[in-house]
Amino acid sequence: MINWSSCPAVERAPERVSGAWVFYGTRVPVRALFENLEDGATVDDFLEWFPGVTRAQAQAVLQHASASLAAEALA
Repeated sequence: MINWSSCPAVERAPERVSGAWVFYGTRVPVRALFENLEDGATVDDFLEWFPGVTRAQAQAVLQHASASLAAEALA
C-alpha cells in the first residue's frame, strides 16, 4: 500500500471527497489519475479533463507511486 502522506502533491481532509487522497488544492482524487491511465488515457488527456491538476502534481504522484512500489518490492 502506498503511503501518500509523504507526497507533497496530495492532501486528504475528512470533509472533502469522503476523505480520499486528492491532488493538493483540488477535489480531484488521486485514484482518478490511475483509473484514467488504466483505461488508456494519457497524462495529457488527464490534465485536459482535470484542469485544476498541474503536470508537476501528476508527475509527482506517478514518481511517488513508482518509488513506493520499488521500495515495497525490495522489502
